[in-house]
Amino acid sequence: MNCKNIKYPILFSFLFFAGSIQGGYAQEASEVETGPDIEQASFTLPFDFPIVFSGNFGEIRSNHFHGGLDFKTGGAIGKPVHALADGHISRIRVTHGSGYVLDVDYDNGYSTINRHLSAFVGDIARRVKDLQYEQESWEVEITPEPGEYPVKAGQVIALSGNTGYSFGPHLHLDMIESATGDYVDPLPFFMEKVKDNIAPRAEGIILFPQPGKGVVNGKQIHRTFPVNPTQPITAWGLIGAGIRAYDHMDGVGNRYGVHTVILEVDGEEVFRSVVDRFAYEENRYINSWTHGQYMKSFIEPGNRLRMLHASNGNRGLVEINEERPYRFVYTLSDALGNTSKVRFTVQGKNTEIHPVEHREKYAFKWDRTNYLQEPGLELVVPRGMLYDDVWLDYSVRADSGDVAFTYQLHNKRVPLHGACEMRIGLRRDRLEDKSKYYVAGVTARGGKYSIGGTYEDGFMKVRIRDLGTYTVAVDTVPPEIIPLNPGQWGRTGRITLKAKDKETGINSYRGTIDGKYALFGKPNSISGNLVCELDPKHVKKGGRHTVEMTVTDGRGNRTTEEFHFVW
Repeated sequence: MNCKNIKYPILFSFLFFAGSIQGGYAQEASEVETGPDIEQASFTLPFDFPIVFSGNFGEIRSNHFHGGLDFKTGGAIGKPVHALADGHISRIRVTHGSGYVLDVDYDNGYSTINRHLSAFVGDIARRVKDLQYEQESWEVEITPEPGEYPVKAGQVIALSGNTGYSFGPHLHLDMIESATGDYVDPLPFFMEKVKDNIAPRAEGIILFPQPGKGVVNGKQIHRTFPVNPTQPITAWGLIGAGIRAYDHMDGVGNRYGVHTVILEVDGEEVFRSVVDRFAYEENRYINSWTHGQYMKSFIEPGNRLRMLHASNGNRGLVEINEERPYRFVYTLSDALGNTSKVRFTVQGKNTEIHPVEHREKYAFKWDRTNYLQEPGLELVVPRGMLYDDVWLDYSVRADSGDVAFTYQLHNKRVPLHGACEMRIGLRRDRLEDKSKYYVAGVTARGGKYSIGGTYEDGFMKVRIRDLGTYTVAVDTVPPEIIPLNPGQWGRTGRITLKAKDKETGINSYRGTIDGKYALFGKPNSISGNLVCELDPKHVKKGGRHTVEMTVTDGRGNRTTEEFHFVW
């Protein structure tokens, strides 16, 4: 099969499995929204060496799906990245999150985002550097006109790298369907170049008795089990299932996300997930679909993620109401058709199910706006922020010396689909400079991390994205600046500094050399080092120079340090 000329990469992935797994699949696939007919859309490879992936489309990440393919580059940076088709460069960015980023709009109805590059090429490289000095900022963005930077298939458009939030050299490639704006799986366009004969493998299963409606092994809490349970699993009432599984590929040790998961109970399909496309605004629905690395095989009522499909009329939940064995079968498939199955049995056992005990004021409903007002605390959770009902395990405590009470909204993190407004009152308002207060999230072990917030009439106002535990803290300690290998700066032509802050993090930085702006950046956000590559156009070579770096944290505390070197 020639996969280069597939019109709809996502529709293809549906149809590819239709005949091999079960009938009726193609009918479901035809209902998936796609863009207008794109005649013979095809792409060349981004590299001129064999492709191997370190990550695939839709992998489970914190609060989001992995939006594209990660191409390995042999552990090296600087590999030429080629245009995939004819088109034009539409956006040029340097960011702390994705490093050097290049967007390309192609004439065939798709666009790509190339992330973590080490460098741009040609006029774009010169233009970006000029703009960085002009704006005195490492982070810049350019939106060229469509005719400014045309590209042809195979043309070198950038060099691969390890910039931004990257754990190693690679190219991250997002593919976007222009007609819908959806992120789509690029793999079908490159399938004939991919070697993969390994099916996905499951590593565990999980069962969720629904609150007040179900029980598993005599308890009304979720339970995890090995893929081949050695002990009987019993249940009664309404339960949901989930699975932890990963895909694998020939010759590499990486783990990937699973393209298609189908759950059948007693021979009838109840749920299917097909990770083939999503809109950017759907990203946080991953918090509803997953439980850690487990993928749920049911849909919570507030979850609108289109890649999930329940076919039993009950959102994929299973009613265990007979004392008999219920046969569960998972079918796991990757995008190349490799398939595996997992089978287990749940024995129906009539067991008493206790209703959920709660106070009405702490019962948050997914389909309404919820308010919580307590002494020193105000919280509004608008409709559409919760994926399911939540019965808050609310508590408050006074920690000695703290400027505010510590409020536990719930005993475990409940992700919200958007930011919700919360206000915490101050018990001890002792600071003249109110900007030093910040709202802190509190971990299970008592650690604190900054959420931010602003002071307003005795309260700290902030927007939160999780129902967790919060308090107010103070940050008056300025950041620290540490020179790394200063004796080598002159020889390497590279100045490297480490900026550290224990509480609210580094918010901004600015460096000069001999009193003139110096282009310091954060090439790799994992290391966090501030780096300046010395340029004789901006720093006169041959003498002693003075570096001055100013770093500001999230509460406005500032540190300025001077260092000297010879170059």
